[in-house]
Amino acid sequence: MRLKLGWLLLLGCATNVGAAGHLVVEHAWIRAAPRGAPMLAGYATLKNDGDAPVVVSGASSADFGDMSLHESVYENGVERMRPLGNVSIAPGASAVFAPGGKHFMLMDAKRELKTGDSVKVHISTKSGTGTDADFVVRETAP
Repeated sequence: MRLKLGWLLLLGCATNVGAAGHLVVEHAWIRAAPRGAPMLAGYATLKNDGDAPVVVSGASSADFGDMSLHESVYENGVERMRPLGNVSIAPGASAVFAPGGKHFMLMDAKRELKTGDSVKVHISTKSGTGTDADFVVRETAP
C-alpha cells in the first residue's frame, strides 16, 4: 500500500513539472511612419499553445533603445496611452495587439525603417523563456 501511494505521489509531481506555457507570435508588424518619427507602434497576436499560463513581461530589440507594452484607452472622450505591465495569456488563449488597443511602444529607433524592413524583437516572459519574432514594417495590417 505504501509503495503504491509513493508511486502515485511521484506520478502527480512528474505531471505538474511538465506543465508549461508556449508563446507563439503571429501576424507581427510595425506601422510605417514618416522619417524621423520619435516613436513607432508594433502589433501582433500572442498565442499560448502550452498547457499553463504565459505571462508576457516586456519586449526588446537591438533596433530600438526602448520597447514597452502599452494600451490605448478612451477616457472622457480623449484617447490616451498607458503602460500595460504584464499580460497574462491562459492556455489556448491569445492576446491581440492591434491599432486602437494593446501595442508595443517602440522608442529611439537605431536605424531608419522603411516599408518591407524586418525587425527582430524578443518578447520576454516571467518564466524567462520568451520568444523571438520578426516584425515587418507595413503600411497596413496583414
